Amino acid sequence: MTGHPSSSPERDHGGGRDAAAALWGGRPEEWLDLSTGINPRPFPLPPLPDTAWTRLPDRGAFAALEAAARAFWAVPDSHAVLPAAGASALIAALPRLRAPGRAHVPGPTYNEHAAAFRAAGWQVEDGPLAARPGPGDTTVLVHPNNPDGRLWQASAAGPGPLIVDESFADAQAGCALPHGRQITLKSFGKFWGLAGLRLGFAIGPAAALAPLGAALGPWAVSGPALEIGTAALSDRAWAAATRQRLAQDAARLDTLLGSAGLRVTGGTPLFRLAACPDAAACVRALARARVLVRRFPWSDTLLRFGLPGTEAEWERLRAALAAR
Repeated sequence: MTGHPSSSPERDHGGGRDAAAALWGGRPEEWLDLSTGINPRPFPLPPLPDTAWTRLPDRGAFAALEAAARAFWAVPDSHAVLPAAGASALIAALPRLRAPGRAHVPGPTYNEHAAAFRAAGWQVEDGPLAARPGPGDTTVLVHPNNPDGRLWQASAAGPGPLIVDESFADAQAGCALPHGRQITLKSFGKFWGLAGLRLGFAIGPAAALAPLGAALGPWAVSGPALEIGTAALSDRAWAAATRQRLAQDAARLDTLLGSAGLRVTGGTPLFRLAACPDAAACVRALARARVLVRRFPWSDTLLRFGLPGTEAEWERLRAALAAR
């Protein structure tokens, strides 16, 4: 087990407007939250039938969602598609499907995976991927990586079980790895901007996903989430236009951060990773303007910035950076 700072079992996330208000003042709704990688202009919600709320989800609704997911992600017939109440539910369940062993989670990265494996009794290696994992080791690759945007190849893992978290992959056409032996996780809260919907997917060989499906039980996804997920995954025009807009906004954010003296070092179309001499001081200065960004416990210089969603928010960030 490494001593990497991301090895803390505490779940440390962005998105804590209430905590920011408690620490620095103001009301939560006054804060501009740029601490997450959530699309600020989400998929427009379709009208829902009353039955989505009043009936238990039926097989037809699950089948429609699965068909839409198979088409969107080009899932082969040999693989299963398993929806769940958010990718976090899948992350928590996966380590408990096997007897504890050793898990490799190359870091620094999103810390939920390492925390989930540790909570299930696994030995976790979460520093840089140095030694090749052994045959019995599980490897988790976050692709593209959060927060630096690193792209992986499946060959980086050993011969043992492989989990690929593609929560941010849908924002980049052609980014996803080919479907193979791995279990791939997808999040609906990032590219589609519907984090509160709590919808995620596991995709992988049918035999590998069978125990996971049994662990999650029936009705793992709500009726409204089934309806909205099916509509969103079927709307290819929205996806294409959104990818184009996100790429433009990411480039705009790079320019804004650079003009403020920050150096962009990585990221994805949904967030940018930037370096400044003193991350803590920068966070405090932005907090005075009620702008929340993501700081990491393992770095004194790096900050993650999400995308503003409106022109007013872009101007607010520009002014906050200029005043720091």
